[in-house]
Amino acid sequence: MKNNFDFERYESDIHLTGRICLSIGLVMLLGAPFLIAHLTGAEVMWSAFWPALLKVLIVYVPSCVVEFLIYVPLLGAGACYLAFITGNITNLKLPCAFNSREIAKSEVGSAEDAIITTLSVATSSLVTMLVIFIGVLAIIPLAPILENPVIKPAFDNVVPALFGALGLQYFAKSLKLAVFPLFLMSMLCILIPSLISQTSTMLIVIGGITILVSYIMYRKGILQ
Repeated sequence: MKNNFDFERYESDIHLTGRICLSIGLVMLLGAPFLIAHLTGAEVMWSAFWPALLKVLIVYVPSCVVEFLIYVPLLGAGACYLAFITGNITNLKLPCAFNSREIAKSEVGSAEDAIITTLSVATSSLVTMLVIFIGVLAIIPLAPILENPVIKPAFDNVVPALFGALGLQYFAKSLKLAVFPLFLMSMLCILIPSLISQTSTMLIVIGGITILVSYIMYRKGILQ
């Protein structure tokens, strides 16, 4: 059976749809506060708004640019459009895409991988919305269980446990490269616990360090 799938046309449609949806999402996100303020009669204090916005932009604009440069090669265009709209990339979308890639044995950057990561991120987004919907309905009866001090530590460590299991697969592929960045970040987080909450910033830092270390090891013939 002849395969008539046109990947270039698929990517073109993905970019068109993604740009339209991102534009709609951006308008809704920026417009919602002003619409609520208009409906409730609240007054926007512009003298306080612009300085506060500037402080946020200084932190998040560089982070957004770097995350874009990191995530797009890892996930592909379709998955990134979905992930940038729905959020929770580091906690949900990235692990889901990596796990799907491992199961399918697809190569990063290939047409097959781009489709697989898009499907995995889309599935993750739908499941997330379904779980949130069910959680909203069941939050009152489940509150005593979720707030139980006996099981609360388990919920606090779900994300570290998930990333530990996923990370081990990638560390095992190149232990020589993984040892130094892993040791460095572990020591930094132990010595400076406040860095644990700075995930996006530390991802940029350790990404740059890992690239530099890999280049040096490659030049010395340690890595092929």
